[in-house]
Amino acid sequence: MLKRFDFENNLDLAHHLARAVATDMMVDITTKGRASLAVSGGSTPKSFFQILAKNQDVPWEKTIITLVDERWVDASSERSNARLVKENLMQGPAAKARFLPLFSGGAAPDEKAVAHTNASLSAHLPLPFSAVILGMGNDGHTASFFPKGDTLDAALSEAGPALAIRAPGAGEARITLTLPTLLQTRSLYLHIEGTAKRQTLEVALAGNEIEQMPVRAVLFQGQKTLQTYWCP
Repeated sequence: MLKRFDFENNLDLAHHLARAVATDMMVDITTKGRASLAVSGGSTPKSFFQILAKNQDVPWEKTIITLVDERWVDASSERSNARLVKENLMQGPAAKARFLPLFSGGAAPDEKAVAHTNASLSAHLPLPFSAVILGMGNDGHTASFFPKGDTLDAALSEAGPALAIRAPGAGEARITLTLPTLLQTRSLYLHIEGTAKRQTLEVALAGNEIEQMPVRAVLFQGQKTLQTYWCP
């Protein structure tokens, strides 16, 4: 099921999405004593991160944050999603949250490095997530489910929690949570902005070839309601 929410501008969207995610977190903290988030990188979520971070009603010390996916780069790199999250989300009240990185060191996400990441996630990441917030590229990728990804089939089907993936459009090698892992969540969001992303979404909804536009695996998965948040 797809629920679509459109907003006039970035700040309006960011406030509404932050409010929705904080509600998801509070439900899990109240009922389970903890919350967990999987968030995306890129420039799109910055305002959302900054607004969510200021929420003083959330007991952030009971929250664990990880990434939907990550470029295989050190956290000091400008390309690092971990750096983006730490600089924009884990500030103010939210600095009390615990962060679980996907990058575990080394030149490439080889079998040993990915096993290290998965051991950390399995030991410390409580599932299901309170919320998973996905993004989408103009090529129809989400998470690091890229067209022509060398492990795309596994990323869409294996239990995970995470695996390495390389693709022509990905730049660096990546590590991504698998789709079955991402679907273990209270709430599932797709946060996109701009006319081009809106057009990409419409094209994805009109077709069914997942290899061509892997975001379709999320749009048509049929297990969780997907809430799309969009603004021009």
